[in-house]
Amino acid sequence: MKGVILAGGTGTRLMPFTKIINKQLLPVGPYPMIYWAIIKMKKSGIQEILIITHNDHLNDFKTILADGNHLGVRITYEIQPYAGGIAHGLMYAQDFIKKDKFIFMLGDNIFEDSLLPYVKNFINKNEKAKILLTKVNDPKRYGIANINKDTQQIISIAEKPKDPLSNLCVTGIYMYDSNVFHNIDLLEKSCREELEITDLNNIYISKNQMSYEILKGWWIDAGTHSSLFRANQLVQTVLNKSGDSNNE
Repeated sequence: MKGVILAGGTGTRLMPFTKIINKQLLPVGPYPMIYWAIIKMKKSGIQEILIITHNDHLNDFKTILADGNHLGVRITYEIQPYAGGIAHGLMYAQDFIKKDKFIFMLGDNIFEDSLLPYVKNFINKNEKAKILLTKVNDPKRYGIANINKDTQQIISIAEKPKDPLSNLCVTGIYMYDSNVFHNIDLLEKSCREELEITDLNNIYISKNQMSYEILKGWWIDAGTHSSLFRANQLVQTVLNKSGDSNNE
């Protein structure tokens, strides 16, 4: 099992800081935001990690993370040449993944749960794809999963629906087999001229190949000023409970 972290994006919601720094390098607690994704992967047994970012930010990531040795992982890098969507960014992981299964995360997702039980289930059940969901109070802001109440199967995902059919938000934590790259080839650009991760996940759903689990602890997308502040509060609370504010 390998890990891929997408650390691109323009970070417009976090201006003016993101005029000079990638948002995934902004501080959350005592570390850059992306450290938390790396540490979550490491604690789930994943040691090989690919970071996908834009060329303008590559040297900053290499300066801070290097090859990952000091974090107990092996980090390599790939360039997403332009902001073409999350599924577009994932395309650049194909040479790294080869035939392996992998976990794919957005670098601005901060969450409480350990990934280990979800990764184990994905591997042991021989699943093709898995998404992790969480309950939110404002479902119109997110990709929302429609679940069949009788079978508990996922029916579809709607991006920022006007009339949400549930409050189950698709977090930026995905697991796929290597066939994902074939499915990306099937995608057409959206009205935003991007390859959408929601469309990719709906392909798996249409083939009855998508499973899901619901996070038990808190989750936050630290992509706005208010959510970044909240992420810092939540992470600091966890560190304070551990008794070491510099504990990973």
